[in-house]
Amino acid sequence: MSFKTYADLWRIPDVRRILVLGLFLRIPMPASAVIVTLHVVGPLDRSYAQAGLVSTALAIAMAISAPWLGRLLDRLGLRRTLLLPLAVLPIAWSIAPWVGYFPLLALVAVAGLFTVPSFSIVRQVMLRSVGPGQRTAALSADAIMTELAFMAGPVLGVLGASYFGTSWALLMIQWLGIVAAVLLWLLNPRITEGDPTVPSDAVPSDAVPSDAVPSDTGRPARRFRPPSWLSPGVALLLAGTFTASLILIAEDLGTVAAMRDFDRTPLLGLVMAIWALGSLLGALIYGALNSHPPTSVMLVLLGATTVLTAFAWDPISFTALLLLSGFFCAPTLTAALEAITRHVPSSVRGEVMGWHGSAITLGSAVGAPAAGFAIDLIGWPGGFVLGGGLGLLIAAAIWLTTRRMSSPAETTERGRAASLLVRSRRARE
Repeated sequence: MSFKTYADLWRIPDVRRILVLGLFLRIPMPASAVIVTLHVVGPLDRSYAQAGLVSTALAIAMAISAPWLGRLLDRLGLRRTLLLPLAVLPIAWSIAPWVGYFPLLALVAVAGLFTVPSFSIVRQVMLRSVGPGQRTAALSADAIMTELAFMAGPVLGVLGASYFGTSWALLMIQWLGIVAAVLLWLLNPRITEGDPTVPSDAVPSDAVPSDAVPSDTGRPARRFRPPSWLSPGVALLLAGTFTASLILIAEDLGTVAAMRDFDRTPLLGLVMAIWALGSLLGALIYGALNSHPPTSVMLVLLGATTVLTAFAWDPISFTALLLLSGFFCAPTLTAALEAITRHVPSSVRGEVMGWHGSAITLGSAVGAPAAGFAIDLIGWPGGFVLGGGLGLLIAAAIWLTTRRMSSPAETTERGRAASLLVRSRRARE
C-alpha cells in the first residue's frame, strides 16, 4: 500500500485541474435535490410524494441522457458536446425556480436530458492523463472528490435555502454548475489518449458492416445488434454497478427509517456524514493498494456488511456497522468502473461511461421503491436485508457466470497442453 500514488497524481496539471473543476460541476446535483424538495413542499405547498416525483423525473432524464451525451463526446469531442447543455441549462434553470409545480416538473426533466456529463468527462480526462498502473488510483481519487461533493452539496443546499429562500438558492447553485461548465469549455482538456482504439475483434474498415445481412436484392439489410463493446464481461460489470447502486439507496432509506425508529432523527445528518466518511476512506485505501480485489469480491463485502447492519441494536452499534459498510461503497463502484474501462476501447469510453452512469441511476430508481416496501413490511432492517441480500445473490451470479465463461478456455488450454505432451512423447519414441 502506498499513498504516494495520490501525490504523484496531484502533480499532473490536467488531473489537478479536472478534479477541482469536477467538484464544482457535481456539487449542484445533491444540493439541488435538497433544495427542490424544500421548494416543492414549502413555497409550492405540495406533498413529499410530488417532490419525489420531481426527483424521479430528473433521474429518468439523466439515465436517458448519459449514454447519448457520452456517445457525442466520443464522436464530436468535448467542446461541441458541451454546446447543447450550455444552450439549454441557463434557460431551464433560470426559469424553473419561479414557476408552478407542473412547469417545474417539465423544466427539471428537460434540464436532466441536457445535464453536463461531468462524471464521464472527469474520468476520461483522468484516464487519459495517467499510465495504466495509476488507473485505479485515479478513479479512486475521483470517487473521493465525488464523496466530498455529495457531503458538501446537501449542507450548501440547506444553508442556501435557509438564508436566501429556495428559489434564489436553486438559481445560484445551478448557475455555479453552469459557470463550471463554461470554464470546462474554455479549458477544453483532451479526453482521449490519442487515436481511437480499435477492438481486437473488429472487422476491417472495408468489410461489410457487422450489423448487415444479405437481403433478397443482394444489398445488405440492417438489423439490430448490440454495440460491439458490449461483451458478456462488460454486461456483468454493468449489472454489478446496478446492484451496488441499489444497495446504496437501500442503505440510505434504511438509515432514515432506523434513526426515526431509534428516536434519534436529529442525529441523522451526522450518521449520514459518518457513512460518507467511511466510503471516502475506503476509496482512499482501495486506490493505494498494490493489488485490487475484483468487482465480485467487493460486491460480496458490500452486501455482507449491509446485511450485518440490520442486526444493530442501538444508534451507536448502528453507526459503527454503517461505517464498516461504508468502507466498501465507493471501492465497489470504482472496481467495476476500472474493470469496464479495461474491457472497452478508448474510442467508445464516453458512451460506456454514460451507460455506467445510467446503471447507477437505474439502480437507485429500482432500489428506492423496493427498499421502501421492505421497510414498510418488516421495519428498518428490511431495507438492509433486501439490499445486501440482492447484492450477495447477484455477486454469486456474476462469479458463477464468469467461472463458466472461463471454463471452456481453460479446458481448451489443457487440451492443447495434453496434445503437445503426447506429440513430444511420440517424437521421442
